[in-house]
Amino acid sequence: MVWAAVALILIILISLVCFRLCFWQSDEEKARIPDFPETDQYTPYKEKMLALYKEVENAEYEEITIKSYDKLTLYGRFYKGKEGAPVDILFHGYRSSAYRDFCAGCKLSKERGHNIILVDQRAHGKSGGHILTFGIKERLDALKWANYAEKRFGKETPIYLIGVSMGAATVLSASDLDLPSSVRGIIADCPFSTPGAIIRKVCRDMKIPSFIAYPFIFIGAVIFGRFLPIGGAKYSVKKTSLPILIIHGEADRFVPHSMSREIYEAAAGKKKLVSVPEAGHGVSYFVDSEGYKKALTEFYEMKNDL
Repeated sequence: MVWAAVALILIILISLVCFRLCFWQSDEEKARIPDFPETDQYTPYKEKMLALYKEVENAEYEEITIKSYDKLTLYGRFYKGKEGAPVDILFHGYRSSAYRDFCAGCKLSKERGHNIILVDQRAHGKSGGHILTFGIKERLDALKWANYAEKRFGKETPIYLIGVSMGAATVLSASDLDLPSSVRGIIADCPFSTPGAIIRKVCRDMKIPSFIAYPFIFIGAVIFGRFLPIGGAKYSVKKTSLPILIIHGEADRFVPHSMSREIYEAAAGKKKLVSVPEAGHGVSYFVDSEGYKKALTEFYEMKNDL
């Protein structure tokens, strides 16, 4: 009995450590704006990224907040576009920031005259909470933002859910929810297929056997995060008819391009996968700006082979 109790305590303690490492953000971590990585895949574009970042940071916006299903205050910035233009709701990635991940995305939406809602995901920036869930709870936040946009702008105004990395997984995972009819499509840049798949992949990158680490991470999510890290984008897209555009760099070292291929093949509705050779994680626009713009134009105007 004593050894069983000791073993149980050790399992709980290790799971707590794993939970804090994977899913928890302190107030200080939430407020920190991550820098652009100094790697061969980012450094060539860093100057341009910083210039675009400053444009977003300095542009005029309206602060908005909504309540999540579990009573967190979710924060966003609204950038006004043309009257009656579509609304692009933008969701950033894991432990990142809206400003950084959408330094180019805001520019592209602004050039089209679209209205923009730039979201701080839960447990990030000025939004409430300390627990991030790899899209599991965030997908329900996406639903809340979509409902807010429809109520504010009317049912005739098209809404697009757009995400990068974990934000891309978030919007894809929301695709099977009861989204308002004004949501016309989803754009996902470098999404991961499921929470479990990306966590196991990162474990392998860190030279940690995933078959040892992942059970503790799973237990930590259930006990301390109160969520099950199951399901995910590739399962949700099987149950939606929404048009989906996926863009992914073929040289992505963080989220493998193969994950987008899995999602694309699973998607039941209209879909298109745009692969960008030599592009790393989240930099497809900078590697092939014209190709990226063309893909967006075709998607918004539905002139492609969706």
